Amino acid sequence: MAEKMNPAVVDHLPSFIPVPGHSDWLFNAVVVFLLIVVLVVGNLYFQLHAVPERMAHRTSKVQIEIVAVLALISLFTHNHIYWIIGLLLAMIEFPDFSTPMSSIAQSLERISGRESSALTDEDAAATDAEKITGKGEGI
Repeated sequence: MAEKMNPAVVDHLPSFIPVPGHSDWLFNAVVVFLLIVVLVVGNLYFQLHAVPERMAHRTSKVQIEIVAVLALISLFTHNHIYWIIGLLLAMIEFPDFSTPMSSIAQSLERISGRESSALTDEDAAATDAEKITGKGEGI
């Protein structure tokens, strides 16, 4: 006896419906696509996250370390304010305070007539002896 087909049944099925016993190619394609998308988006996220550190490489060592710590804190805590602070800190160039201060100190040493702070061992021993006896006390 031949089975009658329901009149609502179509003659052919769409290609994405697998034949019983075979693998679902659409599922496999979507899995591969999603894995690739996750890897690409993750890579872009980490590239964007490293922008402040790359910008800070033209600054001082202390500034690089501060920016790197802020970037790590923002990465692990998901508080984006740390990333923004690190980005702003990487954009700012801090002025060099140590060079003018050392120049001022050297000028003041010259004006006062004192020797420079870079004494040799013999000079240091002589000044230690003066401290012990005092100036003019040993006469």
